[in-house]
Amino acid sequence: MPERTSWVPVAPDCDWSLQNLPYGIFSTKEDSNPRVGVAIGDSIVDLAALQDAGLLSGQLLGGATCFRQASARGGPTLNAFMQLGLPVWEETRGILTRLLASEEGALRDSSAKRRSCLVAQRDATMHIPAQIPNYTDFNASREHASAVGTMFRGPENALQPNWLHLPIGYHGRASSIVCSGTPVRRPWGQVRAPGADTPLWQPSAAVDFELEMGFFIGPANVFGAPLSLEKANDAIFGYVLVNDWSARDLQAWEYVPLGPFTSKNWATSISPWVVSSAALAPFRVAAPHQSPMPPAYLRSSPEELYNYGIELEVDIVTSRQVAGGERAVADAVTRTRMDTLYWTPAQMAAHHTVSGCLLLPGDLLASGTISSEGPLGAGCLLEATRNGKQRLPLPNTGASRAWLEDGDTVVMRGHCQGDGYRVGFGECRAKLLPALDIACL
Repeated sequence: MPERTSWVPVAPDCDWSLQNLPYGIFSTKEDSNPRVGVAIGDSIVDLAALQDAGLLSGQLLGGATCFRQASARGGPTLNAFMQLGLPVWEETRGILTRLLASEEGALRDSSAKRRSCLVAQRDATMHIPAQIPNYTDFNASREHASAVGTMFRGPENALQPNWLHLPIGYHGRASSIVCSGTPVRRPWGQVRAPGADTPLWQPSAAVDFELEMGFFIGPANVFGAPLSLEKANDAIFGYVLVNDWSARDLQAWEYVPLGPFTSKNWATSISPWVVSSAALAPFRVAAPHQSPMPPAYLRSSPEELYNYGIELEVDIVTSRQVAGGERAVADAVTRTRMDTLYWTPAQMAAHHTVSGCLLLPGDLLASGTISSEGPLGAGCLLEATRNGKQRLPLPNTGASRAWLEDGDTVVMRGHCQGDGYRVGFGECRAKLLPALDIACL
C-alpha cells in the first residue's frame, strides 16, 4: 500500500522504501559469510537471522532453508528462493512488509532482535545476487535499433526484416558478469582499420557502455515446453540495472556472420539489489503498439503486455584538475525510460522458450540498449557520438568523449517515483581500467 510507512527511517528520495524491499547478497567485516538481505532505508534485514528470530515463516515458506543454502560459489545466493515461485515470493513480501511497517512492533520493539537482524548498509559489502547459469542479451528498443540501423544501413533499411516479428537476442557470457563496484579492464582484440586487408591485434579504442535492464528467471520451465506470456510474467523474479560493456571496434570486425563474441564477453556489470516484479507492479505501463501484429505466442490480452515506468540515467565520472589535486566530476550523458521498449520482458522470455529451450532459476535476460527520442536519449556512446564521429561534450569538466577513456567511471541509476515514496535500483557503477601490458599475456 503506497500510504504505509516503515519504522525504519526512509528519506523521501531513498530508493529503499517499504514499497520496494529488494533482495541482495551482502557480507560485513564482522561476518564475511555472504548472506541474503533486504534493503530498507539505510539498513539491511538479514533474512536468515530473521528466521532464527522466529519472524520469517509462513504457510508456504514454512521453515524453508532458501536463505541459507550454499551455492557452488561457497555462500548463499538468491537462486533457491527464486525457484520457489510466485506464491512463496508473495507470502515472503507480505511478511516483510508487515514486520517493517510502522504499526508492527515484533521486530521494532525488541532491541536484541534488531541488533541481530539489522545491518547498516554502510557496513556491508554487496555481492552478485545469484549464481547465473546463463545470460541472454536482447535488442528490444526500437529507438536504439533504428538509430544504429540508420547509421550503418540508411533510413530505408533501419530495421532488419525480422526485427518487428520477434525479439532479437544472442547468448552472452555468464562467467563475465560482475557486481557493481568491480572495475573492468579494456580488452585486447582484433581490429581492422578502414581499407585494411588484415586486422591488427591491439587494445580496443572504442569501449562503450550500454544501458539496459536485466531480469532474473525464477522457476524453470519444462524442457521442451514453451512459456506462455502469462506464465513468462509470473516466472520473472525481479530486475537489475545492466551495463553490457562493448568494444565497438572489435564488434565491427567479428560481428559477421554469427554476431557478438569477444567484443561483448569480457565484462557485464549489474546492480546488486534485485527489485521484485511485485514492487514494480504499481508502475506498469502498456507496451508500445506493435505493428505488424506479432505471432500468436507473442500476443496476449493487453494487461499481459507491459513494461515499467522506470526512469533511467547514466553519468560518466571523470577527474578534474583543481587546486591541490583532482576531484571526481559527473556528467549526465543519458536520460531515458524503460517503458519505451518495443518488446516486453515477458515477450523476450516467451520467445526464448518457444523452441523448447530450458530457462533455469537465476538465468539473466537483458533488454539490450534502452534509448528514447530527444536530448540525452541515446543509451550508449555508439548512438550519442554517431559511431565516434561526433564527440560528446562533458560540460562539467570541459572535456568530451568519442568513446570511454581509461579511468572513466560509468554510473547507471534507475527508479520509479510513487506518491511520497520511491522504488529504486541504487547504482550500477564500474571504472574502466587500462588494458593489460601485452607482456603479461
